Amino acid sequence: MNKVYAASDAALDGLLFDGMTVAAGGFGLCGIPENLIEALLRAGTRDLTIVGNNAGVDDFGMGPLLKTRQVKKVVASYVGENKEFERQVLAGELELELVPQGTLAERLRAGGAGIPGFYTRTAYGTRLAEGKEIREFEGREYVLEPAIKADVAIVKAWKGDRAGNLVFRKTARNFNPMIATCGRVTVAEVEELVEVGELDPDQIHTPGIYVDRIVQGAGYQKRIEFRTTAGSGGPGKTDPLRERMARRAAQELRNGYYVNLGIGIPTLVANHIPAGMEVTLQSENGLLGIGPFPPADAVDPDLINAGKQTITSIPGSSFFSSADSFAMIRGGHVDLSILGGLEVSENGDLANWMVPGRMVKGPGGAMDLVSGVGRVIVLMEHTARDGTPKILPRCSLPLTGKGVVETIITDLCVFTVNSGGGLTLIELQPGVSVDEVRSKTGCGFFVSPGLVAHPAATPACC
Repeated sequence: MNKVYAASDAALDGLLFDGMTVAAGGFGLCGIPENLIEALLRAGTRDLTIVGNNAGVDDFGMGPLLKTRQVKKVVASYVGENKEFERQVLAGELELELVPQGTLAERLRAGGAGIPGFYTRTAYGTRLAEGKEIREFEGREYVLEPAIKADVAIVKAWKGDRAGNLVFRKTARNFNPMIATCGRVTVAEVEELVEVGELDPDQIHTPGIYVDRIVQGAGYQKRIEFRTTAGSGGPGKTDPLRERMARRAAQELRNGYYVNLGIGIPTLVANHIPAGMEVTLQSENGLLGIGPFPPADAVDPDLINAGKQTITSIPGSSFFSSADSFAMIRGGHVDLSILGGLEVSENGDLANWMVPGRMVKGPGGAMDLVSGVGRVIVLMEHTARDGTPKILPRCSLPLTGKGVVETIITDLCVFTVNSGGGLTLIELQPGVSVDEVRSKTGCGFFVSPGLVAHPAATPACC
């Protein structure tokens, strides 16, 4: 049995047909099967259903397949980095099935494990659960999700042998192990192809039984695999107001916490972990790392969370698949999640993934996080760019989760969400008054008798 093919085009030969479903590994631009995607592009196969965590960017990953109109439907978790994708969806030219990131990972894993479906708390009460079967377990509602199987699965590994055994490198593992199992035929590309017996059996991440064909990639752009150094962030990247918000959010951390930080302002919280406190950060793409962390200007947290940059040297770190990552989250092993928000209601409902008719980003891992972690804190600006309130009686945008937010930290103040509903103002940012908060908040709130009001900074004397 010879699984080895000389080139990516040959590795896909005889497998492709119009209207097929292709599952592709990777997270953002990390660990994607670049050569096999290019071969799929050259083959011209049409009416494709593409399954994967992301839709690539305009000129890389799955993006070029969208430009050539080879794709009929996309099943993905987060698509916010692809402008052409967003344009086609809003114009009704492309079908889109958005799936929470952890649910997508588990649907792929279930497809490869012969499990037709499963129940999850994720997405209950949101638009993504509409029309699906709901069942109650131990007093809580769960959503039935079907498994995913693909006609062809394409994955990328660091090393592989002629028997199809695969080894992934650090966070490039992400969705690849699950996708390798869910294809009726699985094709793997590797950076290094070795003889059988050269890989340590204890280090195999995907056994060869799942892999039907293997090819050594002709070359890799590795757009996210670059070294960053202190100062590489460049001048002007620090926003004092956002840093102040992040510093305040860091006060919610506790020694020994496992913490997940969302994209945007929340990523800055890692720069302000109190001295002497040990916190372990958990990232959806398959990383646990124990602080202290690299200097604030040595990495770009937004790029890391978007899968466009990697960290490989955090002390005490561990790497794992996205399925394992979300098992940690759904299983309640993560203590705290700090997320951004588009809107938060007075009852703690959160909306942060879509503006109908105008913006399609996808839920990413947010729906899993708000339904599975111990505490949820929203860190966001108090008003939208046009000055309209983002804290409202009810969210007008599609929900990420119902009644999930415990604390709201903004550039103006700090609210806690009361257990019976309603907000309590507990703290004012420097130079902010209660009247200003009232004028910029879309709902009423209580004021704590112990309200903490920080004085405005005194200007330096001339």
